[in-house]
Amino acid sequence: MGAYLRRYWHPIGAVSQFEAPGARPIRILGEDLTLYQDLSGAFGLVDRHCPHRRADLSYGYVEACGLRCNYHGWLFGPDGRCLEQPYDDVANPQARFKDKVTVKAYPVRALGGLLWTYMGPDPAPCLPDWEPFSWKNGFVQIVFAEVPCNWLQAQENSIDPVHFEWMHSNWSVRLRGETGPYGPRHLKVDFEEFEYGLIYKRIREDTDQASDLWTVGRVALWPTGFYLGDHFEWRTPIDDETILSITWAFSRVPQEMEPFEQGLIPSWTGPLREPDGRWITSHVMNQDFVAWVGQGAIADRTQEHLAASDKGVSMMRRRFLAELDAVGSGAEPTATIRDEAQNVRVPLPAANKDFYLNGLPQARMTRHPTVGSPLRRYPFQAGQPEAVRLAFEAAMGFDRAPAEAAE
Repeated sequence: MGAYLRRYWHPIGAVSQFEAPGARPIRILGEDLTLYQDLSGAFGLVDRHCPHRRADLSYGYVEACGLRCNYHGWLFGPDGRCLEQPYDDVANPQARFKDKVTVKAYPVRALGGLLWTYMGPDPAPCLPDWEPFSWKNGFVQIVFAEVPCNWLQAQENSIDPVHFEWMHSNWSVRLRGETGPYGPRHLKVDFEEFEYGLIYKRIREDTDQASDLWTVGRVALWPTGFYLGDHFEWRTPIDDETILSITWAFSRVPQEMEPFEQGLIPSWTGPLREPDGRWITSHVMNQDFVAWVGQGAIADRTQEHLAASDKGVSMMRRRFLAELDAVGSGAEPTATIRDEAQNVRVPLPAANKDFYLNGLPQARMTRHPTVGSPLRRYPFQAGQPEAVRLAFEAAMGFDRAPAEAAE
């Protein structure tokens, strides 16, 4: 499975994590690596250790092009080629030993404020340019968490609509110390495949077949993503027992605040545990983390008893097994894009899309049953920094005087 996942681009960080050029350690797909930004502003991803004497390159220093080891000064470009060996270049220049040495390196691209890498065989597919990355008049934030479980059990959560009823709606009622009323029950669920993954659809007691929960649905983005219209989630494997959970969240500003242009997209890492060691359960994704980790570092699926609501989970598992066989026989991995002309603002099914494109007045947004709730607080993860909260409120116009906001 690891070789299969390497055939896709994965988010591994955020541009805003680099307030200045520098290097930082990172572990992705079981490899210890160094992510850096050099003095030209370019990003690179290389082995954690220098091939000379195995020094830690995350403590190296960046140059106009590339990363230099702080032990003996060997300089490596973003493609892994050794560009300088200061002593050998002087003492024995005719040997050109630097031409014989490379460091493992992977390409890094910035898109949507995220940093992405591709760690598979050449040629790499296109880095998908999902349409929301180009939406205007939105406040975006990127949120990380390092969660101690396997990526697949987290991704299976992306094709499980009924868990919303119990893990988020009803559990939130109980966390408030109340025993009811519970949220509307699910009456019908359905699942289908499409070009970029799987879609689940649902009808609850408070909706019917005209609801966008049924007509549009939600997207399990292949192979490690989840898309719900206002935000993406990715579960990037760190190794077999740990994932880097990444959320890219878009909040449409009110029409009164247009045009809004965001500069550097803020990023932050949310906490997982309360001071007493218990898992935080106050926010949507924190509740998901509890479910994922509760299955064990690697879920023992031989102990499961799948039911009717798990049809999507079964579909996803069959799809992955079929993909492994197909790619092993030379087929192209599903949901990859090879045509650059096709890779422009690639659309995905999105509920409330008209709102994200055109917005609403602030008063109507606040009263809206769906898009209004995230205005009251960031709902997805606990620990939003005060600076990010204040920037969000300013973008939404909440820091303006009532009379000014009404004009």
